Amino acid sequence: MKVIKNETIPGKAACAHSLKNVLDALYVLNGKWKLPLILSLVQSPKRFKEIQHEITGISSKVLANELKDLELNDFITRNVYPSTPVSIIYEATAYSRTLKNVLAELSAWGEQHREKVKQSMRKQAGVQKQSLIN
Repeated sequence: MKVIKNETIPGKAACAHSLKNVLDALYVLNGKWKLPLILSLVQSPKRFKEIQHEITGISSKVLANELKDLELNDFITRNVYPSTPVSIIYEATAYSRTLKNVLAELSAWGEQHREKVKQSMRKQAGVQKQSLIN
C-alpha cells in the first residue's frame, strides 16, 4: 500500500475486491427508486397507494416492479391479509435495516452536495451580476 498525504491507498487486489463489492451492491440497489422505497418502508409498513403517495414521481408500473425486485432480494415482505377487499401491506425486513448506515451516509452526503450546488449557483449568479455591472 502507498501512503499519500496521510491517506493509505489500497493495493491492486484490495481495490479490485472493493470494486467487486460495490458493483454487487449497486446491482441489487440499482435505479433511483430502490433506496427511497427501502427508506420509506423502514419508517413504517405501508400499502401500495401510501407508498406511491409518499414517493412522488413514481408510476404504478415502476412501483410494482421495484417492489417485486425488493421482495425477491429479501429487502421487503409483501403481507396479504384476507379481508374484503384484500389488504396488502409492504414491510421492510431485518435485512433491509442493515442498510441503515449506508442510508445515513447517503443522506448526509446528499445534504452536503445540495449545499455545495447552492453555493456554486450563488457564486455563478454573483459573477453574472458583476459582468452585467461592468
